[in-house]
Amino acid sequence: MFAEVAPMSAFPHLRSLHHVNQCHYLSPPSHIYRSITTTTTKSRRRHPEPLVVDLPWVLNTSTPATTTIALDDPSLQSTDPPPVLKRSTPVTTTSMLNDPSLKSKWSHRAWVASGCTTVLVSLAKSVTGAADSGTWLQPILAGVVGYVLADLGSGVYHWGIDNYGNENTPVFGSQIEAFQGHHKWPWIITRRQFANNLHALARAVSFTVLPIDLIFNDPVLHGFVSVCSGCIMFSQQFHAWAHSTKSKLHPLVVALQDAGVLVSRSMHGAHHRPPYDSNYCIVSGVWNELLDTYKVFEALEMILFFKLGVRPRSWSEPSSNWTEETDTSSLIAEL
Repeated sequence: MFAEVAPMSAFPHLRSLHHVNQCHYLSPPSHIYRSITTTTTKSRRRHPEPLVVDLPWVLNTSTPATTTIALDDPSLQSTDPPPVLKRSTPVTTTSMLNDPSLKSKWSHRAWVASGCTTVLVSLAKSVTGAADSGTWLQPILAGVVGYVLADLGSGVYHWGIDNYGNENTPVFGSQIEAFQGHHKWPWIITRRQFANNLHALARAVSFTVLPIDLIFNDPVLHGFVSVCSGCIMFSQQFHAWAHSTKSKLHPLVVALQDAGVLVSRSMHGAHHRPPYDSNYCIVSGVWNELLDTYKVFEALEMILFFKLGVRPRSWSEPSSNWTEETDTSSLIAEL
């Protein structure tokens, strides 16, 4: 049994054996050494010589003193194994990654299937109607308009959710709370399973598009509805891709982001910098420059403030609920 003294580099004042420093000292802290159990061969020296240490917590006085640590002191012996050091990880991050709320349920999958079905039916009606009439230009243009307006709609909705209301707001309360949490942990969206991420929008699309599918047969109308509703439903997936790294994305997704068809990582990344008041659109981001340049949302905020006396959150300093926390999941994988 021998006591293992802390490494030499930790005590710059450590001297060689049998060295005595002429100084006065305070009592050494209890953590100067720790005891471990080792197995050794028979030693030639039955009684090791004492180790004399010049301690770094010395005070300058006139009284000389010497501190001796006896390596064969029985009080230092212990049968406990040496501690195993592990890298600490925030409990909140670990619990989030294991949160069952990030997993898809069968109800989520059912709503996504329902939303996709209504969108595909609308698209099929547009295609068959255009084929029967021999007119393709109008349905295609309607689809382009639907794609462009879906991006604008995502921006307006995102702006409203970010700036107004709270978790107690009727209908939108859970989404407001989720979007505020998204600013604190933006990488969580990349951990959500597909149906879990889309089911809320898919449910809204199902209730909106189904009546249109049942009542109307106009190929132009369905060209607009199918593309617009499809982009809105999948906007949360486009959003998740905007928070992913290139190495984790399919090359086709990266190509669409680079081409500006889908919102890019750099464009949406600007929204996650204080005061979080720009780049709200999350389908293609084609409206972001126009809306930010002409301060459209700032003008709407002024109107709402003077008419209703309601201040947007972007006018205040970001609270701790909006301060982004680092993704430490890569550290968890190493432990």
